[in-house]
Amino acid sequence: MALETLLIKVKTAFSHSFNPVQPSNPKKLLLKKKPKNVGVLAFEIASVISKLLHLWQSLSDANIIRLRNDAVSLEGVFKLISNDESFLLSLARAEFAESLRLVSDSISRLSVKCLDPTLRSFHQVFTEFANSGFDPLTWTLTCHKDIEARRKKLELYVSLTQTLHREMEELSVLESGLKKLLHCHKNNSNEKIEACSSSIGKDHHKICDLQHKILCQKHEVKELKEKSLWNKGPCLSRSLSASAAVYPSATTFISGPLKSSKLELEKREDFGSGFFESNRKVLKQGKNTLGDSALALHYSNLIIVMEKMIKSPQLVGMEARSDLYGMLPSSIRSSLRSRLKGSVGFCASDPALAGEWRDALGRILGWLSPLAHNMIKWHNERSFEHHNLVTKTNVLLLQTLFFANKDKTEAAITELLVGLNYIWRFEREMTAKALFQCVNFNGFLNLNKSS
Repeated sequence: MALETLLIKVKTAFSHSFNPVQPSNPKKLLLKKKPKNVGVLAFEIASVISKLLHLWQSLSDANIIRLRNDAVSLEGVFKLISNDESFLLSLARAEFAESLRLVSDSISRLSVKCLDPTLRSFHQVFTEFANSGFDPLTWTLTCHKDIEARRKKLELYVSLTQTLHREMEELSVLESGLKKLLHCHKNNSNEKIEACSSSIGKDHHKICDLQHKILCQKHEVKELKEKSLWNKGPCLSRSLSASAAVYPSATTFISGPLKSSKLELEKREDFGSGFFESNRKVLKQGKNTLGDSALALHYSNLIIVMEKMIKSPQLVGMEARSDLYGMLPSSIRSSLRSRLKGSVGFCASDPALAGEWRDALGRILGWLSPLAHNMIKWHNERSFEHHNLVTKTNVLLLQTLFFANKDKTEAAITELLVGLNYIWRFEREMTAKALFQCVNFNGFLNLNKSS
């Protein structure tokens, strides 16, 4: 029940939004200076909102069911991480909570710019709410209709800000092109004083046409700034604070497999050390995992390289084999030498054995390769997230090699290497045999002709 309660808690955190506290004296507000627009910060804010909405979508009923039916039941997860569904779901819950913590930290940094002191205290209020469910400022929003309206509004802001970013880049390209054209036109005018009027007219027409495009583009950018986040004031963080909890209340809109019985009793147990702190500890457990050894990404690249070689062993040259061996850590090299001991110079000419190895390697890659590819996707998404306003993947660490047992993973990689070694030698020997037969046949034909 602790697991289910914590997942409910993550989802509950998405069901609360913050409404501004009205000033007690409206006249004082009129005396204040008009707040500045967020300006270029709009792109950072749009990125934060996008991550929030993506996290909200990840906790939808359909995705939670998919997580239990598909992601948790991956064969590679069972073989390398654990076959305990409760433990696996606790890892997923902890990663959702950590994602929420990172986004809330981003909102906290932005909320410092707010004029409203209650919004500037977002970090403290939200942390207290996550730990205890206590909502001292009654910012909770539980109406599903209102939450959906808020979500659609935020999605519109993100879309408009994305469009603004593209149009501003296009404007920059046009202005750069005009600058170059004017520079070239000036140089041509100085060098060719007696240039024909038709040539000058063409250049002038190009300049006028480009200036008109820039004028239209500036108008488009101006309109988008008015509609998008660019023109919003610092108190936009109020909307961000609200979007930190865009999900229905756990008492009425819980994903099918989750339950909320004994919620109050388990709160004390699960959140005694803090909601975010307790979940971060879950992600850090495991001393013999690839994540703890900082080998998850390297082993993923290694597996993908071997996968390509296994699919086309006849295309693998000596240099590629040397490069692959150079990627192996000392532990796998030692294991590989032990497995291949006594097989130096052996003849790999048995088609049946080669076929068995191909089948065995295919089965191993069937459950190992998805985790490796997911690891690359997960890493790329977070390495280049500053280039994207919208998060595009639903891959969790649970579906990667991050939590994989180091010894089991290395054993699987060693098995792939042994099998690859055999089928590579088999392909080389079959190719050499075919060439030898071809040479003998040609020699036989030449001998017959000479006789």
